[in-house]
Amino acid sequence: MRLLKVRYTAKARVAGGPGPLPRFLAVLFAAMVALAPSSAAFARQPSQTATSQPGAARPAGKDAIRPFRVHFPQQALDDLRRRIAATQWPERETVEDNSQGVPLATMQKLARYWATDYDWRKVEVRLNSLPQFVTEIDGLDIHFIHVRSKHPNALPLIVTHGWPGSVIEQLKIIDPLTNPTAHGGSASDAFDVVIPSMPGYGFSGKPTATGWGVERMARAWDVLMKRLGYTRYVAQGGDWGAFVVDQMGVNAPAGLIAIHTNMPATVPADVDKALLSGGPTPPGLSTEERRAYEQLVRTFKQVDYARLMGSRPQTLYGIADSPVGLASWLLDHNDADGQPAAAVASALNRTRSDTGELTRDEVLDNITLYWLTNTGVSASRLYWEYKGGFFNTKGVAIPVAVSVFPGEQYEAPRSWTERAYPKLIYYNRLDRGGHFAAWEQPELFVQEIRAAFRSLR
Repeated sequence: MRLLKVRYTAKARVAGGPGPLPRFLAVLFAAMVALAPSSAAFARQPSQTATSQPGAARPAGKDAIRPFRVHFPQQALDDLRRRIAATQWPERETVEDNSQGVPLATMQKLARYWATDYDWRKVEVRLNSLPQFVTEIDGLDIHFIHVRSKHPNALPLIVTHGWPGSVIEQLKIIDPLTNPTAHGGSASDAFDVVIPSMPGYGFSGKPTATGWGVERMARAWDVLMKRLGYTRYVAQGGDWGAFVVDQMGVNAPAGLIAIHTNMPATVPADVDKALLSGGPTPPGLSTEERRAYEQLVRTFKQVDYARLMGSRPQTLYGIADSPVGLASWLLDHNDADGQPAAAVASALNRTRSDTGELTRDEVLDNITLYWLTNTGVSASRLYWEYKGGFFNTKGVAIPVAVSVFPGEQYEAPRSWTERAYPKLIYYNRLDRGGHFAAWEQPELFVQEIRAAFRSLR
């Protein structure tokens, strides 16, 4: 953006600004204008990405941790509104339910609000109120939020989001985890919290070659925690974050003492085989196990979005070109209560919440982040990268804590969980909350994290 500012200044002066310019300066400015990218190229880029805060010296070396702030130019927000207003809408669906996708009325109502009343600057201010950083790991810039607790002996915790999420999912849990005495906890419950943006998501770099799957992220997160000076830490994840923390548990790097997952991978091999083949229900399942099996059967019937991203992510040009196309795609994932995900769909009609439940603005904060960073396609490639199973056991041998939320894609039975995670240190079933538990029920989620790791203090 600095170059663009020079470009605009040069134009003003050549057009008759105060004082004549020497010829060589005019030539220099003209050359800069010619070489500068067009303003359209910057329309969806933050004016500061991996740069130091104003006045701060940028640390040297590839392992440097650089302060980060975000501010997208007004031009990007104006362009977003223009594109929403110019949407070419299809005809209404021919059914009375959601079986053909996100209903036209739902999208048009959301688009009207998004184009007129929604304010991205509010979440931008909120993000910039937190310590944000970028550091290069394995050749890629990784963005992360890092909030240290004021309490001594706080337990370091790295939290990983999933798709179609971002660090925005975890904003509501940061202060309760780092400042527990202000949120009904004790000082002994305190955490130092690290929340990275996954590669290809949010403000992290976009991989330019294959290989950035959950296995590589798991290694990178250990590098990040050690680079921050932590020699003893825990990790948490849901959705793709659950895959990352499972892989961290498989790797068992020195210093990682336990993981917590709210989407556990517990399905035994024979059950997983039956699910994938469409074979008969395995014999001998308990009532709880049979219910979980039936939930998984339903789940696998609702993951067409995952199959497409897993096979043809580059075909999704529409979500890079149309805000409404992007929004509908990010809304049409599933949870235990349907597709589109019930918790997200209900949030579209909730303008505020005194208990932390998901709201319309929070859903749009996340979608708008995808739009402004142009990460719809780059985020989708994670599905292409992953070649393993989804809910099958992964072989984690370190201590594991599990929270089972009823709105998850399946409710992991304790019997399966104990076999999948032989060092299970915590297991709890909750009465509300779902797939994006930190976003949907932040108070419950924080209570779970405190309880999950309390025995390790």
